[in-house]
Amino acid sequence: MKLNNFNVWLIAVLVLASSVNLQAEEVLNEDKPFAKAHIILQLSDADPEKQATVLDIANNLTKHYGGPDMADIEIITFGSGIDLLLKGNPNEKRISSLVDNGIKFYICMNTVLTRERRTGKRPELSQHAIGVQTGVAFMVDEIHRGYTLVRP
Repeated sequence: MKLNNFNVWLIAVLVLASSVNLQAEEVLNEDKPFAKAHIILQLSDADPEKQATVLDIANNLTKHYGGPDMADIEIITFGSGIDLLLKGNPNEKRISSLVDNGIKFYICMNTVLTRERRTGKRPELSQHAIGVQTGVAFMVDEIHRGYTLVRP
C-alpha cells in the first residue's frame, strides 16, 4: 500500500486521538480505580460548624457517587483547620468511619510546627492524620493532577 499525504495525516490523527484517550483514562488514585469523582475538601479554620460541614460533605459525596469505591475524597487541613485532626477532637468517631470508607485526611506539618513553636508543645495528632509538609502546596498539586477543590 502506497502512503500518500492524506494517509499519513490520517494515521497521525488516529495515533494522537488514541494517546489523548489513554491520558483521559489515567487513574488519579490507584486505591480507587473506579472513582467517578476526585475531590479535595479544604479546611483552614477551627470553627466546629465548618468541621462538621466538611465531614457531612465527605459523607454525602460518598453516598451520591454510589459508595466508597466510586468517590475519591481527600480532606486537607492547614492553618487553624488542623484542629480537626488533633487527638481528642470530638469528631474522632466520624473521622474513623470516613477513613473506613476510604477518605483520606491530610494535615499540614508546617502548621503543626508553627503551633509547636508558638506554644512550646507539639500538638498530638489523630491516628488518622496523614502529614504533608506544606498543606497548601499539596492541595494545589492535587488540583493540578485533576482533583476538584471544594471549600465549604
